[in-house]
Amino acid sequence: MAVQPAGATQQFVPVKEIRNGVIVLKDGGYRGVLICSSINFGLKSAEEQHAITLGFQNFLNTLDFSIQIVVNSRRMDLRPYLALLEEKAPEQKTELMRIQLREYIGFVRSFTDQANIMTKSFYIIVSYTPHVSAAGAVSFLRRESASVKSAAAEVTFEEDRAQLEQRLTLVAAGLAGTGVRAVPLGTEEVIELLYRSFNPGELENPIRLDT
Repeated sequence: MAVQPAGATQQFVPVKEIRNGVIVLKDGGYRGVLICSSINFGLKSAEEQHAITLGFQNFLNTLDFSIQIVVNSRRMDLRPYLALLEEKAPEQKTELMRIQLREYIGFVRSFTDQANIMTKSFYIIVSYTPHVSAAGAVSFLRRESASVKSAAAEVTFEEDRAQLEQRLTLVAAGLAGTGVRAVPLGTEEVIELLYRSFNPGELENPIRLDT
């Protein structure tokens, strides 16, 4: 089977760069990522469920821009946990505790062999598309030095990032009304998330950034 070179593969990746936690796409768009806490909706009373649903509906109605809700499901790797337990086994004070710990390790190992234990993470992708102003278009057409263009691009990025952060703050505040806590991801966290997204073998539901 022929293997595509890295350059041929990268042309299908919409990401240009990641700066200050912001995903910059090749088409000029920006994406911010919020990681969200979860709510055990099934354990809530009928009144609480109604209040959460109504709060989420009100949150969606306040938005004048699109968002993407992503549920990231991955199989949980319990091997480090089991290895830690095995290290602790000889340290137990009594033989009974050592036997119980070994039985517990065997139970967990047997259970994980028979069933996939999944961990879920919840994200919201917030988009922002910069508008090219007339002044910016004129500046682009001028023959300016590289340093001037670089400084102008940096100013433009900071202005666009501020607009995106306002949207992230608005989304986080809206979700707080439903009991969901949302926190923006930093650069390293975004890089890790994207790496897993573009490696389907490690992730059941890869994130899409084109919507």
